Amino acid sequence: MKFISFSRTAAMIVKEFRQILRDRATLAMIIAMPLMLMLLFGYAINNNPRHLPSAVVIAEGGGKLTRSLVSAMKNTEFFDVKHVGTDADRAEAMMQSGEAQFIIYFPPNLERDLMRGQTPKILIATDATDPSANSGAAGALQTAFEQALARDKPGYAQPRMEFELRAHSRYNPELLTRYQIIPGLMGILLTLTTILLTSISVTREFERGTMENLLAAPLRPAEVMIGKILPYLLIAYLQVGALLLIARLLFGLPAIGDWVALFTACTLLMLANLGVGFTFSTLARNQLQAMQMTYFFFLPSMLLSGFMFPFYGMPAWARFIGECFPLTHFLRIIRGVWLKSAQLSDFYYDLAAILAFLCVSTAISLARYKRTLD
Repeated sequence: MKFISFSRTAAMIVKEFRQILRDRATLAMIIAMPLMLMLLFGYAINNNPRHLPSAVVIAEGGGKLTRSLVSAMKNTEFFDVKHVGTDADRAEAMMQSGEAQFIIYFPPNLERDLMRGQTPKILIATDATDPSANSGAAGALQTAFEQALARDKPGYAQPRMEFELRAHSRYNPELLTRYQIIPGLMGILLTLTTILLTSISVTREFERGTMENLLAAPLRPAEVMIGKILPYLLIAYLQVGALLLIARLLFGLPAIGDWVALFTACTLLMLANLGVGFTFSTLARNQLQAMQMTYFFFLPSMLLSGFMFPFYGMPAWARFIGECFPLTHFLRIIRGVWLKSAQLSDFYYDLAAILAFLCVSTAISLARYKRTLD
């Protein structure tokens, strides 16, 4: 009977540790991935959103009590008042483009009714495409208004000034979670598949020994990049079509209103991610490293985009990082186009952000590929 040699086993263990230390990509994943996830879940992720963008529409010129109510909203940690005025159309446009999560409508004769002891109705409209961000809105608003009226009511007013707060959920009246998940899932799948498939494309050439034939071919770097990316772009379009069909037939999501906006947003996202994947393929030595880089990019992109957790529940530094990922801007566009019947013109900022990321990723990937050729 042969026994295991501890000396030989120890030598094998030492050899394996040396290989891990020499593999910088694997070593970086071992150190950076747990640290990144701990920081994100410990500091950035929060299911209790704060400072949600809001608009206030006043039916008539507001007096002291109206100003007191608006000030009470601003003093809470829940609302971040972006607009106060009489223009309801502007507030509606802000909600449709994602600039406002809430619209609070003050009715006509609000102050007069409060003084007379009547019960005016204050409407709070919420963007229900992200139901998880709206759970505490009505309670926070009720508390803030009650405290403001108790503090600032005139001496000649009724002893108790009461109002009725009515909440209305826009774009998703039944607060169905699938209205939030399925449009976001399209961005998640497009991000993962386009980066992953492209990142292993060039490394596969190295591993199979066919890169020499590719380098000997009379092709420019841009031509090679287009040839590598275009097949995966077509595959991604097939995925989009399949996802739209499933969402419509199985889950009952509304039909797309602006197909041009959908096509433009999907194309920009796919091209931006394909550029990232091509860059990873020029950095990685093998397909395993390419996959590791893909997941290292994908995880923070998913966690900080607003797909799993409310975007405004994160601190400012995490939102700043989230704004750097194209998935964040794609989610705003796809939810607006799909669920709100918004137009492409409502998302100039988000389109410009994805386009800027696309230009940067393309430039880096071309530079890296030229260095690979050298």
